[in-house]
Amino acid sequence: MVKKPFGVTRDGRAVEEIVLENETLRCSLLTYGAALRGLTAPGREGPVDVVLGFDTVGDYEVQDKFMGAVVGRYANRIAAGQFTLDGKNCTLARNDGENHLHGGPTGFFSKVWKAEPYGETGVTFSCESGDMEEGYPGRLSVSVTYRLEKSGLVLEYRALTDRTTICNLTNHAYFNLNGHNAGRAMEQVLTLYAGRYTPVGPGSIPTGEIAAAEGTPMDFRRPAVIGARIDQPFRQLELCSGYDHNWVVDGEPGVLRPAARLESRESGVCMEVETTLPGIQFYAGNYMAGCPAGKGGVRYGRRDAVCLETQFFPDTPNHPNFPQCVLRPGEVWSHETVFRFSRID
Repeated sequence: MVKKPFGVTRDGRAVEEIVLENETLRCSLLTYGAALRGLTAPGREGPVDVVLGFDTVGDYEVQDKFMGAVVGRYANRIAAGQFTLDGKNCTLARNDGENHLHGGPTGFFSKVWKAEPYGETGVTFSCESGDMEEGYPGRLSVSVTYRLEKSGLVLEYRALTDRTTICNLTNHAYFNLNGHNAGRAMEQVLTLYAGRYTPVGPGSIPTGEIAAAEGTPMDFRRPAVIGARIDQPFRQLELCSGYDHNWVVDGEPGVLRPAARLESRESGVCMEVETTLPGIQFYAGNYMAGCPAGKGGVRYGRRDAVCLETQFFPDTPNHPNFPQCVLRPGEVWSHETVFRFSRID
């Protein structure tokens, strides 16, 4: 693990960049947002940096895409910024129209996390979220460990609370397996190990239905080119300007199992995603326009990358039929996600 200064935030907080490397992978992480800034994986013609990012702290502060960050206390959306917990109404900040998104305007993505080494090729980030911060009850102690393991980047999430609360953490990395600077990612091939998804209504809020993907453009159980159906006249795609939905990962939540596979037949990079979490949000970068210039001055545009965010379902506290993410004192919120890389010859 190598640490080096990355800059200072507008309010004077020092940010560090941390580099992890093994014989297969190299990744760059920031204490700002515990963000994944870069990840170099083996391609057919050499190493490829497959993660989008920025060159300055200032760019991370002004962008609104949650680029590479760990997001929480609740990843994804909560309708109208309202939910009921143990019979008490909780009111959150509304930072996505009428809804709450990714922990609010000062969520975990904007914190400067503490970083400590974890073995030879790992780092543990930790932070505290105070009682009633952004409206969430309970003081939450959070840690996220990134570690390289052969051809995989392992993320281990852990959280404790002193008061009953909700918790839903994910990483919001943007992937383009042709390279962060390669432009559109829509020709890449996606498989989702999920036969069901959660349809949404206006504002990308789930309706509460858990629907079969079969026979619709939402069916990625067999490998499919991302862009092949993204603009079809299907109501779910029209509501979100493309793919930006939660799929129900096959298998038992709490058990590490396959969730997704993404591959580029151009670069030869293949990424497989495994998780213990119940869902995965596939976002096709429909709203990426408007970013600051990326690494090396590259301009990132609409659909130049995709996100595969492992998670509890959006708006879970308002849907009793969804797997619940309530965390109580004495319990440990513990989940794992792995991104594994290989080369397609």
